[in-house]
Amino acid sequence: MQSENRLFDDLVKMVNGAAGTLAGMGREAEGSFREKMREFMGGADFVSREEFDAVKAMAAAARDQNQALEARIAALEAAAAAKSGPKTMPGAAS
Repeated sequence: MQSENRLFDDLVKMVNGAAGTLAGMGREAEGSFREKMREFMGGADFVSREEFDAVKAMAAAARDQNQALEARIAALEAAAAAKSGPKTMPGAAS
């Protein structure tokens, strides 16, 4: 009975060692993958969410200002056209 117990103990030690080794390899692979992804993402031209939101807000403000300026130009052109009256082309017969 003692020999079976010893064989069982050796088998348990071997399985525990293998499980520990596999767990360590898994942690090492995960750490390596994370580091590779950080290097990849750092080398790419990505912007942060804060930068994206700031530029988006600036674009919306510029679009609103552009629409206001277009309306102002249209009003000025309409006022200028009303002030000058109908134009005739030079050389046209009246």
